[in-house]
Amino acid sequence: MQWFPLPIRSRLDRFGVMLSGLCALHCLASVFLVAGLGIGGQLLLNPAIHRVGLAVALVIAAISIGHGALRHRLRAPFVVAMMGLTFMGGALAAPHGIEEAVLTVIGVVLVAAGHLLNQRAVHRR
Repeated sequence: MQWFPLPIRSRLDRFGVMLSGLCALHCLASVFLVAGLGIGGQLLLNPAIHRVGLAVALVIAAISIGHGALRHRLRAPFVVAMMGLTFMGGALAAPHGIEEAVLTVIGVVLVAAGHLLNQRAVHRR
């Protein structure tokens, strides 16, 4: 069952890892710039950025990891990525600051790990 050609699905996994890294960088930079220097609060801590980021992460994970799970029949990539998305969703409920950044960074690391596990599992077949 191959819905997407492997290069497209593989690119989605790579994009998911890249997006996770950018999200982590955004969170860490936001905490540093706002708390340390007192600048960028309106832009960097805008809740819309976090909601849109989570929505994009959900779509990419659903397509890439969902397709991979159907193809290679392994649960680990799906479970790890879903735990990460749950942490990211929990971060939306946390107040801005270190708690939100910690939850988001944990989430994006888990989502990136899910994409990497998915990529390895597909390439093994």
